[in-house]
Amino acid sequence: MIRKADEVTVEYREHMRGGPGTAQVRNFIAGPEEMCNKGRLFAKITLVPGAGIGSHEHENDSELFYILSGTAEYEDNGNIVTLHAGDVAICPPHETHAITNNSDENVEVIAVIVYA
Repeated sequence: MIRKADEVTVEYREHMRGGPGTAQVRNFIAGPEEMCNKGRLFAKITLVPGAGIGSHEHENDSELFYILSGTAEYEDNGNIVTLHAGDVAICPPHETHAITNNSDENVEVIAVIVYA
C-alpha cells in the first residue's frame, strides 16, 4: 500500500488532552487495522509556539515521540526535560506525559502509539 502526501488526513486539535493552543496532526494511517491492530497512531504532530499536548496517562498502550525539529518541554511523570531534534521520549503503560512548545519556532514530532 502507498499513501501519497496529499492523501494523508490532517486534523487540528484545539487544547489536545487539555494542553494549550492547537496541535496539527497529520495521520499517516487510517486506523489500527493498518498497524495489524498492534497500535492506533502513527502521525506527525506540529506544535506552533505556545501549543502543547496536556498531561495524560497511557493505560493499555505506549506512546513514542521522535523530535524531528525544534525544542520542546517534555513532562515525564512530573519531571520536566528539554527535548531537541533527534531525541526520543517513550511513555510506557500506566505512566504520564505531556509536551509543550515554549520556543519561538515550530516543534515537529513523529508520534506512534502501540498497544501493550
